[in-house]
Amino acid sequence: MASEVIPSQIFILLLVIILAIVVIIVVMQWKKVSQSNNTLKLMKKEIELKKISMVEKDLENKRIMENPIQLPKEQQDQLTQIRDSTAEVMNNVGYLHSEINERLARLEAQTELKKLEKMLKDIESKEKKLNK
Repeated sequence: MASEVIPSQIFILLLVIILAIVVIIVVMQWKKVSQSNNTLKLMKKEIELKKISMVEKDLENKRIMENPIQLPKEQQDQLTQIRDSTAEVMNNVGYLHSEINERLARLEAQTELKKLEKMLKDIESKEKKLNK
């Protein structure tokens, strides 16, 4: 009888140890998930605060733009000249982009035409060889 009790006690002890390990692992994972959720919540709050800050800055900029400081005539003229020259430069940039795109499209079309003409000549020469 003593030999039967020891194996069953060892079996129960092994089950208890395995169960304890499983419980420890579950608790550790649960703790990690909880920490991740807390970190996620914190990040969401930080994002909301940054959005609020951006909106506040935007509103402040709009307020400043709506109530401009009266500048002397010379400075206003200088700003107008800068805006005009900036607009001119931007127009030139837009024109150059358009010109480059059109030239590239033409170059691609010409390249494709040359390839197709060459393929046509090759096909015609192969047909002539086959027909002889």
